[in-house]
Amino acid sequence: MKRKKRKTDSMKSKQTSTINTLQKFGVSLYNQIKNKEFPWVKIPSRSTSNIHYDNKLRQYVLGDREIRRSSRNIRHIRPFTQLVWTASFAHELKTIGKTSTLRDVFYSAQAYDINFKNQQESDNIITDLETALDLSREDFNIFPEERSQIFGDLTIEYTIPGYEGRRINLTMHPDGLAIGPALTTADFIETSANKIIVIEKGAMFTRLIEEQAYKKFNALLIHTAGQPPRATRHLVRRLNMEFGLPVFVFCDADPWGMAIAITIIYGSVNAAHLHELATPEAKWMGLYSTDIVHYKLPSNKLANVDIKRLYDLQKDPRCSEEPWKSQIVDYLKYKKKCELEAFSRYGLDFVVKKYLPNKLASAR
Repeated sequence: MKRKKRKTDSMKSKQTSTINTLQKFGVSLYNQIKNKEFPWVKIPSRSTSNIHYDNKLRQYVLGDREIRRSSRNIRHIRPFTQLVWTASFAHELKTIGKTSTLRDVFYSAQAYDINFKNQQESDNIITDLETALDLSREDFNIFPEERSQIFGDLTIEYTIPGYEGRRINLTMHPDGLAIGPALTTADFIETSANKIIVIEKGAMFTRLIEEQAYKKFNALLIHTAGQPPRATRHLVRRLNMEFGLPVFVFCDADPWGMAIAITIIYGSVNAAHLHELATPEAKWMGLYSTDIVHYKLPSNKLANVDIKRLYDLQKDPRCSEEPWKSQIVDYLKYKKKCELEAFSRYGLDFVVKKYLPNKLASAR
């Protein structure tokens, strides 16, 4: 049965809202200068002391503390100027309907003699702008490099200039489609899928496509390429919210795979200022530490850095419940880790015929 979603003007209204917010920001600075004030901006603090875990929202959020960045302070002039230029650049992108990458922003600034020491500095300024205006960099049409992919029976309709109204189905390419700006801003029209399987590794993503897992499990397949970009996490949330599709996360059996699942489900500390990236109802279905033992999978010994990461996760409020809590204990007990590809010892189709059916049944 196809799930259909009635089209809305949400993308257009969001674009208009973002432009208006940027313009109001510019007007506020202009009025400060007009009133003979040194222009300034208030930004919610992103210090660790102002970030806390919200049990109701089930994600990290910012507290009430704010910092004031003022051109009166000589130490603030450089980051203040960079912030204002970035807002202007974002306004230009939105107005002309073009996109930019994080790397583009770093180099584009040099044309205006707004120099960043490195891309990390320009990325931090973009995050400051997000926090100050309560928007995301994707709202500004600024995206990271594309690396995640999606495959499955989902029909989308493009909204970007020059492609408005064009529809495609995401089974059209056997390698999957890149989760880039055109896809993440598209309208979702209809899908026959009744679940989403999020996969950490590219090799497993390809294996599931070849074994037609999207048909067998009636699922949309999403490849995160390691720690998922924010656009991918937002896409997962959109599909979950707009179509009501349950989400199942499938990662390597190690603390880093766990961290990927945790970020998809609960969000991250670094994006505590954004509330549309987490999918709290998603489920981590493995690989578990106990799966290594149960399926007798080829494994390696946990390194010291892995063990340290596990102890860090034990202190993380997101891991205070099951299955996280007991799985961390088991990792520390067995001191083993393995990759998704370890299932290949049982044949190329074992994961589709045996593992996933069992996991999906028990994860409901």
